[in-house]
Amino acid sequence: MLSWKISAVAQAVGALNDLADYADQRVTSVSFDTRKLQSNALFVPLIADNDGHEYIDQAIEKGAVAAFWSRDLADAPEGITLIEVEDTHEALKAFAQSYLRAIQPKVVGITGSNGKTTTKDMTASILETTYRTHKTDGNFNNDIGLPITILQMPRDTEVLVLEMGMNHPHEISELSLLAEPDIAVITMVGESHIEFFDSRDGIAAAKFEIVDGLKNEGDLIVNGDEEMLMKRLSDPHHFNQTTFGQKENNDIYPVFIESSMKKTIFSTNLDPKTAICLPLPGEYNVNNALAALAVGLALDVSYKNIIKGLSEFQLTAHRLEWVLGFNQSQLLNDAYNASPTSMKASIGSFLNSDNPSPKWLVLGEMGELGEESERYHRELSEVIDADQVDHVLLYGRLMKELYDELKDDVDFQAVNLHYIESDLDQLIDYLKDNIQHKDYLLFKSSFSTNLIQVVEELKI
Repeated sequence: MLSWKISAVAQAVGALNDLADYADQRVTSVSFDTRKLQSNALFVPLIADNDGHEYIDQAIEKGAVAAFWSRDLADAPEGITLIEVEDTHEALKAFAQSYLRAIQPKVVGITGSNGKTTTKDMTASILETTYRTHKTDGNFNNDIGLPITILQMPRDTEVLVLEMGMNHPHEISELSLLAEPDIAVITMVGESHIEFFDSRDGIAAAKFEIVDGLKNEGDLIVNGDEEMLMKRLSDPHHFNQTTFGQKENNDIYPVFIESSMKKTIFSTNLDPKTAICLPLPGEYNVNNALAALAVGLALDVSYKNIIKGLSEFQLTAHRLEWVLGFNQSQLLNDAYNASPTSMKASIGSFLNSDNPSPKWLVLGEMGELGEESERYHRELSEVIDADQVDHVLLYGRLMKELYDELKDDVDFQAVNLHYIESDLDQLIDYLKDNIQHKDYLLFKSSFSTNLIQVVEELKI
């Protein structure tokens, strides 16, 4: 069980009050959410849309024994030890970094517009064959989630795998400087969150911030097919670099790929005769596997164990997750996140699979695409082949752009094309009325559309 003395916490965060009387008191977990708080926890009252200090009584009721505190101590409640700090969020980060430096695991930081969660899961599975490994849980990949991930790390952890997300400039830099990775991975540059940047090159610059905290002589593992990333490698740097990608000028590239509805087989230039089997569809996932493979090699994992880790890894929920659905249908749930790049890749992989059963595309709108949102939605038509799909069901205001693009295309006259703007219940009812025995359905959208709820309603 994790455990910290109050004296150690106070020293890590530079407490402003005298805690000598509580020096030997211990906390065994850290939480900013009173709904998930455990007994003997340290409560972190963050100030955002709501002020977490207002929830201190609930924290005490749940069993919190200590809390960071940035209000006047005269307003302090009784029954809990308060650690006075100027900023509770900064204190959380300082505590996490102090703990990280005490444990000293090898740190792997992973970022990218798409594929970072899959790459994180693949990487952790590879490393678990050889090391005691801890990884980011769910989407705890921002300036709050990443410190919590660190503080959930067992003391015997040898390798820590951290996903680093962002939607604004300088956020990756902050995470990298906190985590000080030994290995940094950039999966790709896409259009995700482009409304907050001037261009894809601006996104590339933001992703490259991951090197800001990379240790001297650390390893940068980067998608070599991304010109906007490669041009940033032209100047002298303090790190080693390994490239992966589809092109043969990369350090690691595939020489063979074969994808079906539920698995992908490939081999690499490092051992062309040895096949690697991924338990998920999509040729685009090979790049994620190559990045994870490169991390394994950087940490001296044997190729045999790398293959084992990739063949046995499990994805975070709601990402390329096959579930049995209504009327014995097969539902491919990839509705947690979407960008034009990932949407096109998922659609292409799904439609190009060799399964003869009727296929549905259930597509929700994509968020945070800025002024070009309508164009990005229209351009999805480029990867939807009328000869390969039986039903196209589109949901969300912006998906009207794709609907209009397809409905006037003569090739789609034989396709069951339907559009629903905002009524989720109508969407569920339409699916239940029209799904036939053993149909195959792909669900892909941004999280905000809540297609995940639709999948839950259709599961059996």
